[in-house]
Amino acid sequence: MPIQPTASFKDNLQLLPPIDGVQRIDLIDAAGTVVASIENQPGKQGSVAVYQYLAQQFGALDKAAAEHGLDVFAEHVPDARNRPGVHPNVDRLIAIADGSEALSIAIIAA
Repeated sequence: MPIQPTASFKDNLQLLPPIDGVQRIDLIDAAGTVVASIENQPGKQGSVAVYQYLAQQFGALDKAAAEHGLDVFAEHVPDARNRPGVHPNVDRLIAIADGSEALSIAIIAA
């Protein structure tokens, strides 16, 4: 069941499943091409947690998943909208929420 995101990304992260067994997240387009990877490393672990959670809840990164993911990223969304490229994993959710192609999410185990 999806979480009820708060206005704080840090608080929302506490509600998500652990990412201990995840090496990376691959995002795959309709042609089967990996268009992005998010490594489980410092600075990216919040994104790994969000994308893993979206995969578990929605099965793919479609418009509904992207909109929920933006709620989870909370205060980072306005910053991402104002400074494109600073938060690429948020930018991707904004693009899909705005109508870009849905992506498959592959969780690569460590």
